Formats: sequence, structure tokens, C-alpha cells
Amino acid sequence: MPQHNPLGRIGVWSSAWTTAQNGDGPAYSGAHDDAAAELDALGYGTIWLGGSPDTAYAAPLLAATPRITVATGILSIWQHGAQEVAAGRAELERVHPGRFLLGLGVSHGALAKDYAKPYSAMREYLTALDSAPEPVPAAGRVLAALGPRMLELSRDRAAGAHPYLVTAQHTARARGILGQDALLAPEFKVVLDPDLERARATARAYLAMYLTLPNYTANLRRLGFTEDDLRDGGSDRLLDAVFALGDADTIAARAQEFLAAGADHLALQVVTSDTRTELPLDAWRRLAAVLLA
Repeated sequence: MPQHNPLGRIGVWSSAWTTAQNGDGPAYSGAHDDAAAELDALGYGTIWLGGSPDTAYAAPLLAATPRITVATGILSIWQHGAQEVAAGRAELERVHPGRFLLGLGVSHGALAKDYAKPYSAMREYLTALDSAPEPVPAAGRVLAALGPRMLELSRDRAAGAHPYLVTAQHTARARGILGQDALLAPEFKVVLDPDLERARATARAYLAMYLTLPNYTANLRRLGFTEDDLRDGGSDRLLDAVFALGDADTIAARAQEFLAAGADHLALQVVTSDTRTELPLDAWRRLAAVLLA
């Protein structure tokens, strides 16, 4: 395991803060600051900004909190130039030293205008960050890695990996590639609902879009899932592998599976009927009681 884990054991992953700042939903307000401050007070280690955020989106959360790390989960390399990102990260570091982590990813062909040769593009992007006027150190960045080559790049040229939409089995494989010293911080989807069928319906509605993206489906096939598993929002088998479904104690037990498989940190995403904009404070409070004890 890494000698120093700046993320804590459990963090929160949400696109709500990004949605509020990019003009695609309700405007950013004091409620967003208050939610970040409460997560800090509850003891969560990191807030992950989902939904392809800019580095600047971290600034209000850092200002609203005294301690917690804020990370991009993830910033798309196709949407933001390396020089711009390095400068934005340097400004955050000056104002809030040691509290920002740059999460980078190659996104998806269907979502990125200039998508081509993603592995080579990421290598070139990291080189540009290294040579920027205010470089981003390897220890200050993680990669949204799924496959073996991107995981190796995470190990060799970043602090580690932040895989999204993965299973405990993938976490064990990733740890094997990363070795013991690199950071492994998978995103961890949960539906906090004791009614299993209702929880699966919520999960299936959320997952359906991701199952149209080849990067994710290719990774799931590598893990042994079939075409039948990938249809109609996902089979029960798939949902039960990539989500923790149930009450707080059930979710805590599933979190332990990922941690035992080699995760240093879990980026907890509470999935609801409106995950893009909702700040599910009640769920975060209830899960803090079992995950942060």
C-alpha cells in the first residue's frame, strides 16, 4: 500500500457540484458549500467531482471546508489543455496546499470530439503536464484506468489509478498490475435501499447509459460478463457485481470486499433517481456511521 494516502479510506463521488457549476442544472448555492462542509465534518476523506469537471470547480469546495481533499473524477484530457490544467492546479495548490488531487481520463469516443489513440494521447498529455511552467508532479495526479496498459501508466507516471464502474475482481487485478506502492481508488456505486428489486431498478436505470460506452463494456467482458449481462441496463448478476445494493450494513460489507481486494480508498457514489443534481445527505450520513466507524 502507498506510504501516504492523502484521500483517506472512504470518500464521496458525486457529479452534483459539477452540474451546479457548468450551467447544466440548478445553480451552485450555499447548499452545495454546506454539503461539502458536512462531508468534511462527518470524516470523509475526499470529495470526487464527477461529470468531467474543470480544476476551477474544486475551488469553492476547498474554500468551504477546512480539511477534506477535493479531486477531479475525472477531468477529460480532450476538453482541457494541459497548460491550462497545470496552471489551474498550481493556483489551487497555492491557496489550499496539499488538498487537491488531479484525476485525469480519456473519456469516450461518443463523448469527446477529437477522440483518437487514447493511450498515446494520455502519455503525451502527461508529458505536457511534466513540462508545463508549473508542472503537475506525478504524485499529484491519478488516472481513470481500466485496462492493463493504462493501469501500468498509472503506476509509472502518476500516483495511481481511479477506476470507474468496476468490481472487486477488477480491483484485485488492478492491484496486481499497480504493485503495492501505487494508489488504487476505485469508484464504488451503491443504492441504499433494503428492497432489493427496487434497488436493482434504480441501479439499472442509472447503468443503462454506461453500457452504451465501449470502454466500459470491453472491461466488463474482460471480467467475464457476457452480452446477455450487458443488455437492458444490465443483468442481476452484473448489477450485484458493480453495485452495493441494500441497507447500510450490507453496503459496508461490500465495501470491505473492495478494500480486501486491494483498494486503498473507495470513492462512494450514492445512486438515486437523480444522481446528477441530488446531494443525498441522508444517505451520506447513514453510510458514514458504518463506513467511517
